[in-house]
Amino acid sequence: MNVESVELVVVGAGAAGLATAIFTARAAPGRSILCLDSARHIGAKILVSGGSRCNVTNRLVTAQDFWGGSQRFVRNVLRAFPEARAIEFFSTLGVALHEEEDGKLFPDSNTSRTVLNALLAEARRLGVSMVTGERVIALTKDDDKFVATTASGRMIHARAAVMCTGGRSLPKTGSDGFGYELAARLGHGCVDTIPALAPLLFDGWQDLTGIAHPAAMTLRADGVPVTTLEGSLLWTHFGASGPLPLNMSRHWHRAHERGGHCEVSVDVCPGETFATLDEWLRAQEQSRPRAQVVTVVSSRLPNAVAERWVASAGVPRELTMAHLTRERRHALVRVLQDTPLPVRGSRGFAYAEVTAGGVPLDEVDPATMESRVCRNLFFTGEILDVDGRLGGFNFQWAWSSAWVAARAIARSMAAS
Repeated sequence: MNVESVELVVVGAGAAGLATAIFTARAAPGRSILCLDSARHIGAKILVSGGSRCNVTNRLVTAQDFWGGSQRFVRNVLRAFPEARAIEFFSTLGVALHEEEDGKLFPDSNTSRTVLNALLAEARRLGVSMVTGERVIALTKDDDKFVATTASGRMIHARAAVMCTGGRSLPKTGSDGFGYELAARLGHGCVDTIPALAPLLFDGWQDLTGIAHPAAMTLRADGVPVTTLEGSLLWTHFGASGPLPLNMSRHWHRAHERGGHCEVSVDVCPGETFATLDEWLRAQEQSRPRAQVVTVVSSRLPNAVAERWVASAGVPRELTMAHLTRERRHALVRVLQDTPLPVRGSRGFAYAEVTAGGVPLDEVDPATMESRVCRNLFFTGEILDVDGRLGGFNFQWAWSSAWVAARAIARSMAAS
């Protein structure tokens, strides 16, 4: 049996794992660090992220951009390594970033390969050892040492271990959730995992496929509003994608998991109230009495969307503004603001960009990312019960949690 000893073993070499190894090696030069990953070619999730361009972070990141466990926990970790530090970090790696809509930051090369190659090059420069195609099947604690055992029979002894195994999203990249089982064997619990940032599924709206526009969605559970989100919505042949449906997916799954009847409605005129929309239509009636109602609504919405919503309000297509009665006007405003969508789920973990749920935050110290139940065990990234909205926030969580853990690990190494 192949047995070796290192000071730090990093289980999982995705974004969080690579960052943890790099930050630790920078803070504690010359220490032996080994990254283990089950994939033959690491970084698959980095490569496919952001449409294969890798949305590295966001111009503005706050705890309010995340869901899951304690926002205070998340806020403390983000403050330790904010987005400005992430931008500076990538600058040191030779990766310049540029800003796009909604504050999203991408590499100037517009390819995620640039980000992955830079991380791998920095890890190699710092002497971090990389072992790929080695699935960790057990992580145990023997006195003050961790023992990581791989499927091939390899055994690694380490003073400290970091769990960076990700969640269950995009399993084709190697994320199958086994990290939760490894954590459980070391005394940790797990908040039930659900898909997040996954396209929503519903039928009957295929005629709008390919159309995108701003909207708001409201989720109700047993008739009680749970959350309302705004953003861009893209109609698809299976339902809806785009930032708004993706952000809503975790909330739908969590509410559905709790039981009860879940309903999602869409507002195609976000930011408006019943009164302001009604006033706008009355003004249009005065200024454009001969215009068809559908033509007027099309001035604010894509034509196909306007036609569908006007029809759903019971307004004849040929009706002009001059003949729009008060009752029909109010019916139109109501459907523009609140049209039910027959959501029956999402495309699941196979298409989810991140996992909601995971290792509970109250079992981890936010100042160090160290386990409160197993000394010298650390957690970073998606394995924790933290999931961010679309826009680079989940990568920022990986960088921030990795930096906090690395500083603590380096201090521990210096004290030994």
